[in-house]
Amino acid sequence: MSDIYDQHLDKNAANFVALSPVSFVERSAEVFADLPAVVHGARRYTWAQVRERSARLAAALRARGIGRGATVSTMLPNTPEMVEAHYAVPALNAVLNTLNTRLDAPLLAWQMNHCEAHVLITDREFAPVMVEALRILRDTHGRTPAVIDVCDSEYTGPGERVGAHEYEGLLGAHAPLAHLDGPQDEWDAIALSYTSGTTGDPKGVVTHHRGAYLNAVCNAATWTMPNFPKYLWTLPMFHCNGWCFPWTVAMLGGTHVCLRRVDAPSILGAMRDHRADHYCAAPIVHNMLINAPAEMRTGITHMVRGMVAGAPPPAAMIEGMARLGFDITHVYGLTEVYGPAAVAVKRDAWAEKTLSEQARLNGRQGVRYPLQEGMTVMGADDMSPIPADGETMGEIMFRGNIVMKGYLKNPSATAKAFAGGWFHTGDLAVMEADRYVKIKDRSKDIIISGGENISSLEVEDALYRHPAVLACAVVSRPDAKWGETPVAFVELKADAKVSAEELVSHCKSLLAGYKVPREVHFEPIPKTSTGKIQKFALRERANSRSAIE
Repeated sequence: MSDIYDQHLDKNAANFVALSPVSFVERSAEVFADLPAVVHGARRYTWAQVRERSARLAAALRARGIGRGATVSTMLPNTPEMVEAHYAVPALNAVLNTLNTRLDAPLLAWQMNHCEAHVLITDREFAPVMVEALRILRDTHGRTPAVIDVCDSEYTGPGERVGAHEYEGLLGAHAPLAHLDGPQDEWDAIALSYTSGTTGDPKGVVTHHRGAYLNAVCNAATWTMPNFPKYLWTLPMFHCNGWCFPWTVAMLGGTHVCLRRVDAPSILGAMRDHRADHYCAAPIVHNMLINAPAEMRTGITHMVRGMVAGAPPPAAMIEGMARLGFDITHVYGLTEVYGPAAVAVKRDAWAEKTLSEQARLNGRQGVRYPLQEGMTVMGADDMSPIPADGETMGEIMFRGNIVMKGYLKNPSATAKAFAGGWFHTGDLAVMEADRYVKIKDRSKDIIISGGENISSLEVEDALYRHPAVLACAVVSRPDAKWGETPVAFVELKADAKVSAEELVSHCKSLLAGYKVPREVHFEPIPKTSTGKIQKFALRERANSRSAIE
């Protein structure tokens, strides 16, 4: 039955517009037209120029039939062209598929076929792998997307053009669209991101305009990010669309400081030369800054704020960044929730704690983002709430507007992920008395030794507290007596020396005996392009060693 508030009060063009982060670009071009939007080597663009370049790209794509539901794949580093793709493709209500620049040709071909890519925008640096990927795509799958080559002014290495179109020439040949419109329905897909696919084929995570808009706002609110930030692109934009920060920066009229390469000299140099004041990165990148020579930080006199996620950060990393004077905010999330969707909100009272206790508190995964409707820890099987006692373990689950639409062409995986009306993360955690969540491990990374659960993260945190350790990972290996025992893989800092016996003794001083690694291997640790340690590869190493012993 209708009431008086349903009468003559309908939605119309004056009072309702579908939420889309594309609107942030139009606003900044309108009100901050003359302010810097992009810095990349010798290139500089204002917001008016970025909006025009994005609108020219949109016009060029539209001329090739790109519209609602069409997929545009990109193989790009953190360059102005990648920023523009995040604005132009959603403006057409098309779907942006950002490819991981470290994938091999067969997997790239598989993904472009799976998402039925209509257009590929690729940087010249990746020509060798893309030539092979496109050949596989054509010969195996019968698909030939239009290819647009980017010849970045800051790239001087080898690499030929792959396609028939060159990016700058294409922009010059098309007048900009009058307006970057976005979708009619905010539930329409905005982006497609593939999970790592460490077991079987990767899953394609489909996100929507509403979620991207809300998470972009949440980023700013969570970080109390001011207008006109100078945001340094240390996080790959291909990873969860840069955690929605391409749109957050647009909302705030900030400056994208682009980096093709992520290393300590480049990062610290950009902070000094461009006064970059915000950046996001996985723990391993923060460790790289901690261990950089002190002279590299000379000239950085302003406050720098970092956001850490991608893997649970060891307390030693948070302590190390605090000693450098960087302000670190710890967030947590997954591709399926647009990147970060929870944050360890800092409380004033924490400042009175010891540095070690502050690091512990800040190292928790925390509480839900302001615009995420639900985050809890429940029993994975019976969906029963766990007590907030800091001991009982369950699975982290999310619900709300900042959760994916589902997995592309995979209804069974979608249904499993959303069982019981919550998104199941697969991360095992406890809830502490203040309702902050603390991850204990991924469900697949828990080590069960003699019937006791061992958190690999707890063991890693102990290892990181040794001054010689640069990076480490702990996995299980089969054991005839105990079922499983922990094995540590360790990378040492430059010029550091320590024996396996010394590290084991160090762990014994911090951990219960059954949690101490039985073996320590000193060797390079495999990582993803976003800095996550690939534990599946280490498990294979540990298991293969066990098989031959």
